Amino acid sequence: MATAKKGKKSKKSAKKSGKKSAKKPAKKMKKAAPKKAKKASKRKPNAAFMKAMTPTAVLAAVVGSMPLPRTEVTKRIWDYIKKNRLQDTINKRLINADEKLRQVFGGKRQVSMFEMTKLVSNHLK
Repeated sequence: MATAKKGKKSKKSAKKSGKKSAKKPAKKMKKAAPKKAKKASKRKPNAAFMKAMTPTAVLAAVVGSMPLPRTEVTKRIWDYIKKNRLQDTINKRLINADEKLRQVFGGKRQVSMFEMTKLVSNHLK
């Protein structure tokens, strides 16, 4: 009977060792719930930019005398600059002023495009 017990133990040990070598199935990871797409809403323009402003006589020589929003004034100044080729050829951020723009820019011969908007806002009422 001693041998019978040994036989049973060896079968159990074989089963245990068999279980250790067997690979466990990989755990399934839960997929993240798909995010709901937000409705694409158009940006509302800032009312301050869309308010019609009257240009001074000096600025009116460049953009016209009709009241315009700030955005349109900037577009018209850029149209004037490109039409008359006043943008600096080497440094495109600089604008070379002609006689009309020199009055708008406060007598400066050359200004940066960022400084330009500041100087133009002084001529809007």
